[in-house]
Amino acid sequence: MDFEDRRTNLLVTYALLVLYVFVTLFPFYWIFISSVTPKHKLFSIPPLYFPRYFTMENFSRMINNIPFYAYLRNSLWFSLSSSAISVLLSFFAAYAFARIRFRGSNVLLLLFLMSIALPPITTVIPLYELYGRVNLLNKIEGMVVAMSSLITPFTIWVLIAFIKQVPVEIEEAAAIDGAGFFRILFRISLPLILPAVGTMFVINFITSWNELLYPLVFGVDAKSKTLTVGLTEVALESTAYGKPWDLMSALSVVMIIPVVVLVIIFQRTIVEGLTRGAIK
Repeated sequence: MDFEDRRTNLLVTYALLVLYVFVTLFPFYWIFISSVTPKHKLFSIPPLYFPRYFTMENFSRMINNIPFYAYLRNSLWFSLSSSAISVLLSFFAAYAFARIRFRGSNVLLLLFLMSIALPPITTVIPLYELYGRVNLLNKIEGMVVAMSSLITPFTIWVLIAFIKQVPVEIEEAAAIDGAGFFRILFRISLPLILPAVGTMFVINFITSWNELLYPLVFGVDAKSKTLTVGLTEVALESTAYGKPWDLMSALSVVMIIPVVVLVIIFQRTIVEGLTRGAIK
């Protein structure tokens, strides 16, 4: 292949990458622009891709339209708790499956993996009846338990692969030096797979943050509803333009911000977890 062919292939590759980035990012750009565009300018023809005037009125109206701060607090508590609990429990379970041989371990692991394919909506009715009996309806704690159980099996499956990459000789050497089980677990194994743990925490947080089914079913009033439910409540309103796209865009931007901030904070951990694994 001569120089001209290589340059042509490179230009085509970059052109496709630019097209892919544009298609991926344009919806986010349009949501942001819609959130700061005055309502009467939002449906201009032709559309205003670069509006001259911006306003924060959509955000203030959105905050006054729903119990925003209560929903935001509930979303943060729900997502952070579900992510932390699922990662912690998954680490213990993954270590047991990776290091401890016991009868039926493969069958038990297979059951965990099969539960990933189970649609969450199939468990809503029995969970609702159970929560009604144990007084967990309309409580964040009940939704955290349900969400943690939903995302734990996949987290276990991922962490098992990383724990198996840790040479067992390191743990055996620590045991010979007098280290106990929990010291080996938290001082040897956990630091070595920390990138994977951090990556799964971020993935589980995003999954919980975007979850609608459990908050919608198990939350009744503002003390337990999340921002995803608030978005559906805003969407139910009717305007001259159909849906209140200005308020929906403003709330969508608010919901995107924590995810972006979390990814930026953990970006190095995510890269390490997705590329070279846990072994340094």
